[in-house]
Amino acid sequence: MKRLKMLLLGSFLGLCVGLWFGVNIGKDQPLYSNPFDSNTLQKKAKRTADEVLNDTKRALRESLE
Repeated sequence: MKRLKMLLLGSFLGLCVGLWFGVNIGKDQPLYSNPFDSNTLQKKAKRTADEVLNDTKRALRESLE
């Protein structure tokens, strides 16, 4: 009986952790972030603007070399 309880507990914890990581991967967030935190449009726009800025810097540096 004790083995069955441990098996069920381990399966339940594994399922919870797997869902946590899976939701974060699906939302394109870091693994340990809160999956219930809603990504606002402002956060998405800031992340995209940062990526564009970094790509532009890299392209300019490559063109000057």
